[in-house]
Amino acid sequence: MDLNTVSEILRPRQIDATTGWRPGDAWLAGGTWLFSEPQPEVTRLIDLTDLGWPALTITERGLEIAATCTIAELDAFQAPADWSAAPLIGQCCRSFLASFKIWNVATVGGNLCLGLPAGPMISLGLALDGICTMLGPDGATREMAVTDFVGGPLVNALRQGECLRSLTLPMAALRRRFAFRRQSLTPLGRSGVLLIGTVDESGAFALAVTASVRRPLSLAFPSLPTAAGLADRIAAEIPDDLYYDDVHGAPAWRRHLTGVFAEEIRAELSGEAA
Repeated sequence: MDLNTVSEILRPRQIDATTGWRPGDAWLAGGTWLFSEPQPEVTRLIDLTDLGWPALTITERGLEIAATCTIAELDAFQAPADWSAAPLIGQCCRSFLASFKIWNVATVGGNLCLGLPAGPMISLGLALDGICTMLGPDGATREMAVTDFVGGPLVNALRQGECLRSLTLPMAALRRRFAFRRQSLTPLGRSGVLLIGTVDESGAFALAVTASVRRPLSLAFPSLPTAAGLADRIAAEIPDDLYYDDVHGAPAWRRHLTGVFAEEIRAELSGEAA
């Protein structure tokens, strides 16, 4: 879609005070959502692709994923053999049901910043304790957990003039055991429910609930709970009005499958599942 209110495109080589953020500006990375509908309030685009951020970097902290990393680049990543949770990266990428054109343009950062319930990069970051690094217009950075960064559809924690720099998946989280469940109304449809359970070396269990709810939720337990204990926790922390309602699934259906998948995940990670 043509953005006929845009009169200027800025392609900086670094983000600092000289960028001069002003009302009407919008960050541009893949642009798959930005160009998908009218943006009458946008008058200038600031293109992040010339910043040269490495798409994927293994550090002592874990895996740093640049906000400009495309879904295709992330899916092609070859993880070290001892990262037991690495297959989850590909599973979340493949939950991004789109054409190869979108895969090669859409970015991890864009998926996080949009905050849509079905965003699979949100699911990945939430399940593996992802940390979002934000870059301010003065070059200063700050960090925040994914669960705090994403507030709901089109709602995130970015301040005026800030952009998302990266998502870091901690090394300890990348070595967890995990179980994955996802469902949509149609074989190639948008996720209506997406749950990921993980167990770390200490036996602590966490359940990441996305797609079925308006904002991502993580339920943490010191050890694997009983079936009743897990069901009670879900009922207590996910009120009915938090389940998402759109053409991709009714709240009652999402609520039901959230409970079913949560128990399947608990049983699988506890060894109870056949």
